[in-house]
Amino acid sequence: MLGYLFPGQGTVRVGMGAWLRRRPAARERLEEVDALLSRPISPLCARGPLDRLVATEHAQIAVTACNLAALAVLEEEGYEPEIVAGHSVGELTALHAAGVLGLADTVRLVETRSRLMASVGVIGGMRAVMGLPVEDVEALAEAASAPGEPLVVGLENAPGHVVVSGALPALDRLTAMAIAASKIVPLSVGNAFHSPLMEPAVAGWAAAVAAVPMLEPLVPVVPNVTGEPTMDVATLREALVAQLTGRVRWTRTVAAVDAVASGVEVGDSKVLTGLSRRAEARCLSMADPATLRRLAKAVAA
Repeated sequence: MLGYLFPGQGTVRVGMGAWLRRRPAARERLEEVDALLSRPISPLCARGPLDRLVATEHAQIAVTACNLAALAVLEEEGYEPEIVAGHSVGELTALHAAGVLGLADTVRLVETRSRLMASVGVIGGMRAVMGLPVEDVEALAEAASAPGEPLVVGLENAPGHVVVSGALPALDRLTAMAIAASKIVPLSVGNAFHSPLMEPAVAGWAAAVAAVPMLEPLVPVVPNVTGEPTMDVATLREALVAQLTGRVRWTRTVAAVDAVASGVEVGDSKVLTGLSRRAEARCLSMADPATLRRLAKAVAA
């Protein structure tokens, strides 16, 4: 039994998807995605430049395209998930994998999401705080916040790996205060995602999500904001809107998936595999050439 985990925006790099383009099913899926977009993303994934690829309006689309292509490879091999989840924008591909969203609607939603989030005028940032429990990071974020300068925990990635998101002055204050952290790492993202600073994008995103048809899921989906498996379409729709400003409870999500099935990171990334192992959960990455052989051997056994 397999649980599919779909990576998010922080996994982009020039050359991403190269191994996927060598697989006919994946190459065909990438071509389908390119045709559905207002501008094809594959050339940017292959050749960059990096500064354009990591920009919000491109990064989310690039990751989603690779996630969808990797999913096509698993489908071609005959695999089906028992449960699915996606990290941040990866939740859209998870909803597609569960049969909730069609391919065209998935692509349209990610293009809308990226455009709306890129258009937010207030600029903030995100930093990973390493080596502290989430409760300590929550207290630090609250202490570092100020009127008009919010700072929150945006991502609970794994034990000892918490990302704060918010105003730049507040991030600087937290960095100075967090002397017990083993390391603080700025993230290469365009803004303070999963924080109150994304509020200007919520109305447009809510309207886009409300307008798209959603079917009953074929398997449970674990939304970011709850970390709890559900088969309820209304809950999935509400959670998809809420995650724009809400916390990604990935540690809880990974535990929920691992309780059901072994995880597979479906995309061109090993980030979620590393986070799963940090949480002592089972996970293989599709970006590892040996993964398909290991899956075939496990099925044969």
